[in-house]
Amino acid sequence: MMRSLFSGVAGLKTHQVKMDVIGNNIANVNTVGYKSQSINFSELMYQTTQAASGPNADTGRAGQNAKQIGLGVQTAAISTNIELQGSSQNTGNAFDLRISGSNFFVVNGGDGNKFTRDGSFYVDAAGNLAMSSNGYNVMGWQVDKNGDIVQDNVSKLQILSAENMTSPPQMTSRATMNGIVDKNDSQVLGDGKVVNLQIYDNLGYSYTARFRVIGTDKEGVYSLELEKLLDSNNEDVSDKFDANIFTGSAVDKNNSVPVAKAKSYGLADGWTLSANGTITRANSDGTTTTRNPTDTGTETVNGKDVNKQDLYAQAWGFDSWADLTSQMVYDYSNGADKEPVAKPLTSILTSGGTYTGLDNSVTPAATKTVSIFNTDKKTLDVDGYIKAGGTALNVNYDQLTGALKGINGTSQSFYLSIEPKTQGADNPFSMNNAQGDDKGAPGIKVDMSNTSNVNNEKKSTISAVSGDAKGFGTGWAVGSMTGVSIKTDGKIFGAYDNGQTKLLGQIATAQFSNPAGLEKTSDNLYQATLNSGSFDGIGVDISQDGGSMSTGVLEMSNVDLSNEFTSLITTQRGFQANSRIITVSDTLLEELVNLKR
Repeated sequence: MMRSLFSGVAGLKTHQVKMDVIGNNIANVNTVGYKSQSINFSELMYQTTQAASGPNADTGRAGQNAKQIGLGVQTAAISTNIELQGSSQNTGNAFDLRISGSNFFVVNGGDGNKFTRDGSFYVDAAGNLAMSSNGYNVMGWQVDKNGDIVQDNVSKLQILSAENMTSPPQMTSRATMNGIVDKNDSQVLGDGKVVNLQIYDNLGYSYTARFRVIGTDKEGVYSLELEKLLDSNNEDVSDKFDANIFTGSAVDKNNSVPVAKAKSYGLADGWTLSANGTITRANSDGTTTTRNPTDTGTETVNGKDVNKQDLYAQAWGFDSWADLTSQMVYDYSNGADKEPVAKPLTSILTSGGTYTGLDNSVTPAATKTVSIFNTDKKTLDVDGYIKAGGTALNVNYDQLTGALKGINGTSQSFYLSIEPKTQGADNPFSMNNAQGDDKGAPGIKVDMSNTSNVNNEKKSTISAVSGDAKGFGTGWAVGSMTGVSIKTDGKIFGAYDNGQTKLLGQIATAQFSNPAGLEKTSDNLYQATLNSGSFDGIGVDISQDGGSMSTGVLEMSNVDLSNEFTSLITTQRGFQANSRIITVSDTLLEELVNLKR
């Protein structure tokens, strides 16, 4: 049988495979995120009829090349053109995403993590972000209680969960008064210029603090009076709350006793506190461990040398001694009506003094540092402020410049403190529930530094708004979600009708050392192989290597039709030529058979 016949058959088969590849490329010319494939051929094998020989010096004959007869062609490789970006298609759908770069979305349909360039997503009935084509969940990173992304093992992104559909309320913690106080304004000279400040409590309920700016018999001096507190129905609730204004620290208006607004630091389970800050713990083996804030040196714990003061701090719930020493308490030894002096918490723990309990009915000795231990001698309440005690302040303006000189002295701001009159009632304006730098503050801080006392044609423009100059501490009511947006780094934000935004999660991406080594499965999905590199379960932030995501855009197929049609022609001619090999070989065999005639 003629070898050329089998070479022709091999040629037909390989060109048929190439036709299959080309046909699949053309079929997917409009498939989202499809990556085109190409095929390469290689020689199948050779039959050597005579091996090569070298030159023979004895006979003088030259060397001869080997005589080899090829036996056809085979498929060498089918490659996926991963790196080439497909063109963009605008959709206007906020959940349609296009990746720039060589990364992949991570999705999971219950059968393990898969990877895709298809960014056509939607939100299902459970609020999960998923692929439109097959319902696979889009994987990413979650948000911790502080609102920060935690780059841990990827999990499904439930962006429209019940929790995310609303934005929690926040209490107003700062405010600003702006504008002009004109000394010739008839309102200022009469009953006073009314200034309303809208504020929110911890639960998101709205209130209005009504002030009046009233002229005095002293040039440039005005009385700022807190007139009443109104609820959202414009009803006066002053009978339910003690609303006071003050600068710096103040005292209880009834008995002049400082009232601590404290936060707690608790020892870990098993530890108890004794004199001089010493803490002890009974061990299971009958021994006792003792730690002192004055200990120096290191101690071996789990095979590692740890600073003894760090171990002491860790029993109080701090990471290190430095964190513990950064905590401050306030010393009222100068008198209850004076500004307290901030001291480190460690100064109490190492003082050796008697720790004094403090509440509304106990007057601390004038020389004692305010500090509170619960009766179990285990929890220390510190960082205290004291209660407000007034409804009027003097506001003084410089008569040369018109600028604010000070409030009750040199202060440029004052505090608004609101507490329920009912003994033991919960305070919806508790500053311990405030955010950021205002947590534990004595009240809502109101900045008046931008007010002035200049001529404005007898019209005062002074007004008040919640929030400081940078918009911090504004406060707001509960908000309902109005929309979702996805940033270029894959972070997903919810927008709410109270003007707030909230980080809901971040879409993670996968990166491979050899993305062309990924194995195509179906539904625009890939899976990792031994030659692609593995997925570590965490993924990468797409922005870390310059990549990005575009919203409202999809990546289309990267199939080049002009190239595919050209390949069709060459493949057709190749197939045709190989079929001729078979035809001619058959004719030669026919002639051989006819020799018997």
